[in-house]
Amino acid sequence: MGMGASGGKSKSRATLSEINVTPLVDVMLVLLIMFMVTTPLMQQGISVDLPKTAASGVEMKEEPFVLVIGPDQKMTIAKARITMEQLRPKLKAIFENRKDKQVYIQADRKVDYGFVAEAMAEVRAAGIFNIGLITQPKDQ
Repeated sequence: MGMGASGGKSKSRATLSEINVTPLVDVMLVLLIMFMVTTPLMQQGISVDLPKTAASGVEMKEEPFVLVIGPDQKMTIAKARITMEQLRPKLKAIFENRKDKQVYIQADRKVDYGFVAEAMAEVRAAGIFNIGLITQPKDQ
């Protein structure tokens, strides 16, 4: 009688000691497919939150911070000229104590796209990720 009871235990232990890898393979395949689908969707570079031109405007609690880029690629902050090298340290100092960390860029349409992208990269490097571009409606 003792042999029959121990024989039943070893049989159940044998089935419990086997690892079922089918669910693991299923999960890994699903994860692989998810990564394959989402990887091309990830953007490289700077993400820009463009303002809607049909909207009536944006209500702000603080005075909006505007970086103006003229047609001669001269940058201005609050009517003070600034160079590309001075932009990042200046923005870090200005936004150190501000709650609303958002910069609006107003660039002339004749300015090279690469220069505006470089300015946006400097803004992001200063720790400001909310960047808006100031545009005019088409009817003006």
